[in-house]
Amino acid sequence: MYKNIETVLSHMTKFAPFEDSAGASHFPIYNTGTFDLKKQKGEKIYDYTRSDNPTREVLENLFAHVEGGKGCVCTHTGIASVALLFETVLKANSHILVEADCYGGTFRLLKVFKEKYNITVHFANFLDFEKLEEILKNNPIDLVLCESPTNPGLKIIDLEKVAKIVHKYESLFAVDNSLATFISQKPLDLGADFSLFSTTKYVSGHGAVVAGAIVAKTQELSEQIHYYANAHGRSQNPMDVYLISLGVPTLKVRMIEHQNSSLEIAKFLEEQSYITKVTHPGLKTHPQYELAKKQMKYIPGVFCADFRSLDLAEKFIENTKIFGEKCSFGSPDSRVEIPAKISHASFSKEELEAIGIAEGTVRFSIGLENVEDLIEDIKQAVI
Repeated sequence: MYKNIETVLSHMTKFAPFEDSAGASHFPIYNTGTFDLKKQKGEKIYDYTRSDNPTREVLENLFAHVEGGKGCVCTHTGIASVALLFETVLKANSHILVEADCYGGTFRLLKVFKEKYNITVHFANFLDFEKLEEILKNNPIDLVLCESPTNPGLKIIDLEKVAKIVHKYESLFAVDNSLATFISQKPLDLGADFSLFSTTKYVSGHGAVVAGAIVAKTQELSEQIHYYANAHGRSQNPMDVYLISLGVPTLKVRMIEHQNSSLEIAKFLEEQSYITKVTHPGLKTHPQYELAKKQMKYIPGVFCADFRSLDLAEKFIENTKIFGEKCSFGSPDSRVEIPAKISHASFSKEELEAIGIAEGTVRFSIGLENVEDLIEDIKQAVI
């Protein structure tokens, strides 16, 4: 297999379960619900697309390889990969430990599991290793989950150190790798048991589909996520797999562009009087700047800027002409949102303050437009 990841991503057909007789550059879309068992001659037998599909298997094999895992399940949405993780690991009365600055959809899903299955949810600041260990020591934690960078707080979690603490107490450790992606950061290499990510975002890069993936480090865990994906119907349909695959080969070049443009805009905003704080892991003012450089190859194009007031933030978003007011990130178009109103509307004011999100915090997702055009749009929006 090819040594460098850019080459691997540009030759996805190498991960096909069998060779296409026509030698297609893209593996064919097996857009079928069922397969005829009598007509199959290969080692792998397919019967029902929910269970296995050759098109989906290409992407799952690729993701398992680049993440350094033993198996992967591609799911029909990003949050479905989080749900599959919970369905695989948690049971009635389980305990889960989660970084307080978690994705809003994950926060909402935790509430569902808490209400329906009596799951005990512990939240903590994963920068506080003593508190993390105290919770693990005093509670029967089955699963520990965090993002890095966190969203929208942009904290950088020391994944290697957290993994060592978690495994000391024989818990499983999962990392949401949606913001960094496998082109930049390898959670399994840093000690995690699961790496999951929304392929809706940077991995596909075009924002035309919602999807997710979860990669397991061991064969045993891989078999478990496949079993529950089949049982719960979490698997992704082949047409969406194809749409995701179209963006994968360009991931590296896009991440470099997202990184460079977002950093230039973040530096510009730092100098503006209407901004009180800019949080970008690529800025030297970020408290985990050195860790970010060490742990990630590229810095994602998402950052936050605190406007002096909510009113000013709302007027800014209303006046922008290039930036759309949209949730999600990682698409070619640049986006802005107020986390307190959209992505993290399920958080209370106190919970938002605890993760460093103010009323006037605006989350920027910088796309692939010309950076000078974006800066000019910001200038005219605050006049």
